[in-house]
Amino acid sequence: MADLFQDVSHTKSDYSAQDIEVLEGLEPVRQRPGMYIGGTDERALHHLVAEVLDNSMDEAVAGHASRIEVDMADDGSITISDNGRGIPVDEHPKYAPKSALEVILTTLHSGGKFKEGAYATSGGLHGVGISVVNALSVQMDIEVARDRTLYRQSYSRGYAQGPLECLGPVQNRRGTKITFLPDPEIFGEKAALKAARVYRLARSKAYLFRGVEIRWRCTEALAQKGDDTPQEDTLHFPGGLADFLSESLKTRTMATETLFAGVTTFPEKAGKVEWAVGWPEFGEGMLSTYCNTVPTPQGGTHESGLRMALLKGLRAYGEMTGNKRAAQLVADDVFASSAAMLSVFIKNPQFQGQTKDKLSTQEAQRLVENAVRDEFDHWLVESPERGQSLLGWAIERMDERLRRRAEREVKRASYTSKRRLRLPGKLTDCSQDSAEGTEIYIVEGDSAGGSAKQARDRKTQAVLPIRGKILNVASATAQKIAANQEVQDLTLALGCGVREHYNPDALRYEKVIIMCDADVDGAHIATLLMTFFFQEMPQMVRDGRLYLAQPPLYRLAKGGVVHYARDDAHKDELMATVYAGKSKVEVSRFKGLGEMPPAQLRDTTMARASRSLLRVTLPQPGENFQATASLVGKLMGKRPEERFAFIQEHAEFVDEEALDV
Repeated sequence: MADLFQDVSHTKSDYSAQDIEVLEGLEPVRQRPGMYIGGTDERALHHLVAEVLDNSMDEAVAGHASRIEVDMADDGSITISDNGRGIPVDEHPKYAPKSALEVILTTLHSGGKFKEGAYATSGGLHGVGISVVNALSVQMDIEVARDRTLYRQSYSRGYAQGPLECLGPVQNRRGTKITFLPDPEIFGEKAALKAARVYRLARSKAYLFRGVEIRWRCTEALAQKGDDTPQEDTLHFPGGLADFLSESLKTRTMATETLFAGVTTFPEKAGKVEWAVGWPEFGEGMLSTYCNTVPTPQGGTHESGLRMALLKGLRAYGEMTGNKRAAQLVADDVFASSAAMLSVFIKNPQFQGQTKDKLSTQEAQRLVENAVRDEFDHWLVESPERGQSLLGWAIERMDERLRRRAEREVKRASYTSKRRLRLPGKLTDCSQDSAEGTEIYIVEGDSAGGSAKQARDRKTQAVLPIRGKILNVASATAQKIAANQEVQDLTLALGCGVREHYNPDALRYEKVIIMCDADVDGAHIATLLMTFFFQEMPQMVRDGRLYLAQPPLYRLAKGGVVHYARDDAHKDELMATVYAGKSKVEVSRFKGLGEMPPAQLRDTTMARASRSLLRVTLPQPGENFQATASLVGKLMGKRPEERFAFIQEHAEFVDEEALDV
């Protein structure tokens, strides 16, 4: 035990004041770059550009600069200049004889963003941005044109390479010009700034502040490495975020024709907010948020304010228009699938981390919510058609959310019980265990089901009767779909799941065949079933598994010669050819599949050797799929005015003589 204590005391004596290292100046940045720019990867490398560009943007937002220039060279360096006030170059009172410029470039937590009045709003807060870029650059040259005099100083890895030089008087020039080359010792020998990425950054900054013009240049060799990156461009967008979002969404179908966009000032000169929001009918949403022109990819309190403004506004609109279901909306129903951009300018914002990925200023939520909510209420009310369209869009997302939740609950219940879900009682299954070569007939009513069961091949053909017209899933809520017995029976019988849970390997049959009466009611039921498969199991349709049976509507007989006709046109064709000139042809019309003798149903519709099937097809995603989805939505969705418009548009093509009424 004594030896143990002796060893410990000996270890302690080895740890003394000599082991305490004090990192001075910018040495901490070079030893731990991840603490300041989030790492040394490509994202961190380009963060250096953002830090320098943010300083110029702060000058523009403060009203002191109207032009910024970004110029990339083949050697990997980048030059960013502005026509702002220029960094002060006089002696710093605390660090004399050093200039304020040298203090800013070589000292952490120094700059003009701490003192009240220098900047109303700014992206730089901690005073480490430009000094960090200096520390992590193998070369940095800075020129300042101030009071009609030009100054210059060079740095390497955070250290000044000489005193501040006065280059003499200069005319028609003011502001700051910084050229830097990232250090390969930090970022790797092969690391290089990408023109395409820097160009996108500059373009986004121009959208974020309408009053600035950003002039972009890069060499021809760099432009060729980027997708559609120009060698030269002037970036100036008076329309701000609305211009950017409109350009991004121009090829997509939207729930509302116009974006919800605007800009407003906070009370008591607390800053301002600009936003643009659109709601695409299909596809993924997108969200870009900024604070004082700095991207906040993880969102934060300003995003929360926008979410609450949209949610509360749409709930209130639903209540005002008598739509009680709007009260069930949550923020994700309105916001998650939207395309939104949000930019706030506030004093002294607080971020999580030096890279400013998330805004944490609590006051920002209240300011944004109040400002946007008022504008959103007016936007909804001024166009009832637009308001109803957006409300319907959000409720559809709500139904989808509730449907997924119901599916998860069913799945949890099945796991808890540890029992396999039973097949529906009305299903008459085939005897073969494997799915290969098997098929299921979906028929309407017990009578038709009885005939089909007698006509089928018991080994490979299953029959599932459904009662009446199945639920129109395109216009039904998630609760109705989940509670509908026919939908449940159909889903259980196929065994493959629906929507994102669809598993093609779990489909219990090789073919799914819709077999309905050959009349208008039968066509309606078939349409409802196809809508079900389109919405709930589109991949099954794409895989070519869905078919329509072709039962006859008429039986024609004369002198032992029997033929079956699919419809009136086919009957007339047979009368004009097979039975031409023959009198007293016996023509009988089937009232339905349930009235057809099983032998006739087998020979005409179910026997593989003599039947005729129509395969239902569906475009792959990207191949006019949105056009198909839009058509299904018009014909089967919740909006009767769209069906009416479609009927009016196509009424001239209807053959009145062919109508079956």
